[in-house]
Amino acid sequence: MTRIALDPFVTDLDGESAALRAAGPLAEVELPGGVHVYAVTRHAEARALLTDSRVVKDINVWNAWQRGEIPMDWPLIGLANPGRSMLTVDGADHRRLRTLVAQALTVKRVERLRAGIEALTNASLEKLAALPAGAPVDLKAEFAYPLPMNVISELMGVDAADHPRLKELFEKFFSTQTPPEEVPQMMADLGTLFTKIVDSKRANPGDDLTSALIAASEDGDHLSDEEIVNTLQLIIAAGHETTISLIVNVVEALATHPEQRKKVLNGEIGWDGVIEETLRWNTPTSHVLIRFATEDIEVGDKVLPKGEGLIVSFGALGRDEEQYGPTAGEFDATRTPNRHIAFGHGPHICPGAALSRLEAGIALPALYERFPELDLAVPASELRNKPIVTQNDLHELPVELGCPFGHGT
Repeated sequence: MTRIALDPFVTDLDGESAALRAAGPLAEVELPGGVHVYAVTRHAEARALLTDSRVVKDINVWNAWQRGEIPMDWPLIGLANPGRSMLTVDGADHRRLRTLVAQALTVKRVERLRAGIEALTNASLEKLAALPAGAPVDLKAEFAYPLPMNVISELMGVDAADHPRLKELFEKFFSTQTPPEEVPQMMADLGTLFTKIVDSKRANPGDDLTSALIAASEDGDHLSDEEIVNTLQLIIAAGHETTISLIVNVVEALATHPEQRKKVLNGEIGWDGVIEETLRWNTPTSHVLIRFATEDIEVGDKVLPKGEGLIVSFGALGRDEEQYGPTAGEFDATRTPNRHIAFGHGPHICPGAALSRLEAGIALPALYERFPELDLAVPASELRNKPIVTQNDLHELPVELGCPFGHGT
């Protein structure tokens, strides 16, 4: 089996995903830093492995970890070994840690956040409208980033004053280009910041999920301080990164498919279809680290060996022709059925999927209603991904807003 080295600079994600699919349902890959793992690249096999009890989150199962081959200054150590939380345990422990978060993020409870998300969206649109007319705007920085960060921070009780530091640290956390000598300090700084937030909520609880986790721990649900801090970090990280990329990717998809964009703006294609197709075709999460095989597992005509690491290559399996047919590589907002698994599958499916869909479902229609002439300010070929192998994340999204609705000539 030929090993595929994942590009740390993510210069051609589509080409890399195609190469992974061509390698079969199970591919040997090399992560940045020379770490060898396997990747599942096809939809059906991914669904099966994500519900297979022989594939676990316990890093101590990993042969390379046991042999001491994974250094603590590896740039991806924070994703492979982020500390004890619902992300890194299975079974009863996973259910215990996940229950409170899942209860807070049910579709019904998330819907209660609609008014607040609409208000934040409108405020962001007012800021966009106030920018100098005619000048290109980085829509990621000015719109796609602030909205999800503000929403998840309000949900978790994180002060807006912490946003700049969070952004700085998460940039280093996800990047494959963070110098190894900076990794241990970055991880320590993240822990310090989130510990400070938890301590603040313990002293002054509010109507937020962090306070609820602390209260549950004190009421006998036995969440340790480490579990609370790591859960907060996990939700903040996942709760804004995915939605940022989703919003950005929808705008890029519509800009490069003007015939579908026209139908969306005319009401011939619904926004739900646009969002779901973008999640499939240009998924926010390219690879998810990491699970481990407790025994040899057959995957198609190959074997995932016992003790080896497994990543899920969502960028590859989202365009799997065996699942989506010969048009899998095409963007089609009318595609039905569209049973993608961009938010995962099985016990560890993303609990924030409903929130991300709600945010995108509010923000995108409002954005295009306000700026129906919005288009890319540069050719799509000039857009560049950030050096993050796990996230499908652009450096920036330069756009021309055009005349706001009601202000044209």
